[in-house]
Amino acid sequence: MPALRTRVRPALAALLPLTLCFGLAACTTPGAGAGTDDTTDWGSLGHDELVELAQEEGQVVVYAFTSRIAAIEESFEAEYPGIDVVASDISSSELITRLASEHAAGTSTADVAYVSDAPVVVTELLADGVLVPYLPARLADALPEEYREPLVANRLSTKVLMYNEEAHPDGSPVSNLWQLTEPSWAGKVVLVDPNVRGDYLDLATELSLRADEMAAAYADQFGEELVLDDGVPDAGLQFLKDLYDNEAVLVDDTDTVNAAVGVVGQDDPPVGFTSYSDRRDNEDEDWALQVASGVAPSNGIVFPAYLGATANAANPAAARLLIDYMMGDDTETGGTGFEPFYVAGDYPTRSDVTPPADALPLEELGAWQIDAETSAERRGAVADFLLTIQ
Repeated sequence: MPALRTRVRPALAALLPLTLCFGLAACTTPGAGAGTDDTTDWGSLGHDELVELAQEEGQVVVYAFTSRIAAIEESFEAEYPGIDVVASDISSSELITRLASEHAAGTSTADVAYVSDAPVVVTELLADGVLVPYLPARLADALPEEYREPLVANRLSTKVLMYNEEAHPDGSPVSNLWQLTEPSWAGKVVLVDPNVRGDYLDLATELSLRADEMAAAYADQFGEELVLDDGVPDAGLQFLKDLYDNEAVLVDDTDTVNAAVGVVGQDDPPVGFTSYSDRRDNEDEDWALQVASGVAPSNGIVFPAYLGATANAANPAAARLLIDYMMGDDTETGGTGFEPFYVAGDYPTRSDVTPPADALPLEELGAWQIDAETSAERRGAVADFLLTIQ
């Protein structure tokens, strides 16, 4: 297992993407090079009209929270010659910070954001006018309402407990989250520091919001009612405190989690919280990652991957064409625009796209689906609490 760090206190700067104190509501300066008149009725344009306008622009700039945007860049440019995709692969926390600061400064920014961290996206980027929604008219019947608003979501992603199936061929070695606080798992639980990455803070926040379920799971595991430590407000945060006290290994990125948990040839590998869809790299990376199903009260969270146009996009037509493309075509797998995301562990939001067959159905996964606004109300307090236990 690679060398990792434990219980590291993040620098204050790492917390800034989570607070986003930019005062954006007062900023109305348009971005440099803003494109087509913002009164354009994009929904009324036919596909050919949109393509013609996008080709006149000749470029689309996208910030994306996944490296899979490189595959989209290649296939989109093949589908629409003459439109250059300029893609940046950055974490959602950095993406949100960059978009907000560029918007506030009135400088040139991306045309499209492909972003998770729904609580911040909804309550800050959307509320402050940094992003604007675009729903392709063709998706009106294929996309359930909860994935049309406030931005379109092309899939659900995850942060769930994963284990090494080579070392545990009979299934997950964990059936209750509270087992991870026991001495047998000391130093053997790996996750990205929640005060570094927003999706992991969303996971920590959901544990707090599900405090009643966490308390019930404690009683099931230990046969007695949970007693909170002084200064710990709920059972979910008590779990996190006990997990950290059990020498949880905090790292900076999911690739480190995946390698620590998944690399083959380990006699006693750790478990970790990461993306279910990262199993797609098992063969290439020599991993044996598998999702821990049947874990009480849950194995983690599912959350939307949003697509939005920026308010001051320099290439607004190409932005909307790229969003349309990444929502997939009308085939049962979503075609080339959805191909990078058509993997086990990612869940299509379109009702007419058949989920990949080699993964647990969403209803069997057992993960909690976050509510962006509810999470946004709690996550600041959770982030502050986590600083006190590191």
